[in-house]
Amino acid sequence: MKIGLFFGSFNPIHIGHLIIANVMQDRTDLDEVWFVVSPQNPFKKQKSLLHEFDRLKMVELAIADHFYFRASDVEFHMPKPSFTIDTLTYLSDKFPQHQFKLIIGGDNLTHFHKWKNYEQILEHYGLYVYPRPGEKKELIHDNIQFVEAPLMDISATFIRESIKNGHSVKYLLPQPVEEYIRDKKLFL
Repeated sequence: MKIGLFFGSFNPIHIGHLIIANVMQDRTDLDEVWFVVSPQNPFKKQKSLLHEFDRLKMVELAIADHFYFRASDVEFHMPKPSFTIDTLTYLSDKFPQHQFKLIIGGDNLTHFHKWKNYEQILEHYGLYVYPRPGEKKELIHDNIQFVEAPLMDISATFIRESIKNGHSVKYLLPQPVEEYIRDKKLFL
């Protein structure tokens, strides 16, 4: 099977993530999309990051009814911060029957050359790139596939701030995720 790996903090997972994942699975040759919950992104501060198990639970709730989506905690068991190439190598060793592709936003291409062993990622795995505001298609490679998808500009920061300030997040989050956040009083 060909698996698209969608890495993220998912703090929280929102409809933008789900729409992009659905487009990737439906309109490419990917058989499944695995949401890889990152305990700590080497390029992001950890200040407002929920515990990794809460974020994993929200991903599981969000994708529960989608047959081609999986939640992955693989990076919970790896040294932190997690580097994409290390996770890809681990998954390839553990699941040699699968071919893995990395799903990223076009805005990440600008800094992709700063990723650990980015050349190996391109050579051995490849990228499926979805459009993002402010993206520049500066990096061109035979193993990069640009995928037409809706331009999503939904911010998890906006969602967290809305919750903190008592504003509605209806339609921004799947209902089970919204209920989980409300029940556990997260982001307050």
